[in-house]
Amino acid sequence: MKAARFHGRGDVRVDDLPEPHPGPGQVQIAVEWCGICGTDLHEYLDGPIFAPTPESPHPLTGGAVPITLGHEFSGVVAELGDGVTGLKEGDRVVVEPYDVCGHCVACKAGRYNICRSLGFIGLDGDQGGFAEKAVVDQRWVHPIGDLTTEQGALIEPLSVGYHAAKLSGLREGETAAVFGSGPIGLVTAAALRAVGAGQVIVVEPAAARKAKAPGAGAHTVLDPSEVDVAEAIRELTGGAGADVTFECAGIDAVLASAIASTKPGGACVNVSIWGHPATLDVNSLVLSEISLIGSLAYANRHPETIRLVQDGVVDVEQFITGRIGLDDIVEHGFRELIDHKESNVKILVHP
Repeated sequence: MKAARFHGRGDVRVDDLPEPHPGPGQVQIAVEWCGICGTDLHEYLDGPIFAPTPESPHPLTGGAVPITLGHEFSGVVAELGDGVTGLKEGDRVVVEPYDVCGHCVACKAGRYNICRSLGFIGLDGDQGGFAEKAVVDQRWVHPIGDLTTEQGALIEPLSVGYHAAKLSGLREGETAAVFGSGPIGLVTAAALRAVGAGQVIVVEPAAARKAKAPGAGAHTVLDPSEVDVAEAIRELTGGAGADVTFECAGIDAVLASAIASTKPGGACVNVSIWGHPATLDVNSLVLSEISLIGSLAYANRHPETIRLVQDGVVDVEQFITGRIGLDDIVEHGFRELIDHKESNVKILVHP
């Protein structure tokens, strides 16, 4: 079968690999669509970052570069391993792309997304969504019913935003401000509307990305090059500030602005993965007793997120800005997102 594999910085190739078959408790999925994530781009530009190296293979999978990429994927069940129940061949499904140990303190608490040996399918070994077939444990396979597999490929990123929204403690009717209108900022805005935010404010300077924010769920879009964002948010909230804010850019100045825009006693949620150590004035938290919360991916959120799309609460198709074949993944996928990131949200790849 064909699979797009990361061999090193700037080196992603479509290779021929043996087709994997499921063992006991596993499911083989014929991949139909897989989204290109910012994490994939970071590996391509600056990796190995999360990708394990031959000097330090992943502790759970034993995988090391070269690895098969792709973790935002959906498809149909093609083969069932012994002992698998509740699924049948032909079922449309999405994958919650984890490898976890199951016995660390986080796993035992049900917070497997912060497993001490955490790995992601598509970043830690031979299995990934940029391939014709993938084999995963049944635990991570979620049926999507009548949803299309294109819609299914957006469940993973939407789950990231939904998890962050739930983790924030936002109550119905409260105000949320999302800093950054890239793919994760947009799905976070959509998730916030879905969980009942009374007002969603999106902060973004790029014109193309600002234009996408209202469709995703923003009531108001602020351009930080045109206004004092913290002051504008206080004006929109009767002087209080946002109840919760979400940093979705991984930029020092953006984090500072998010904290400054949070009401006293509120919460700021960091959703982005940073490429450098952040510089932060901790007193900005202390003097207003603001909680800074880290949010990583998701845990136990996929079924709820699937229902949001099935019920029409969130329209995920608006986030699809391109569809390509596997052979075009570098030129029309990675390079397109790197060179024209402001005009794209999610490019889907069909293996």
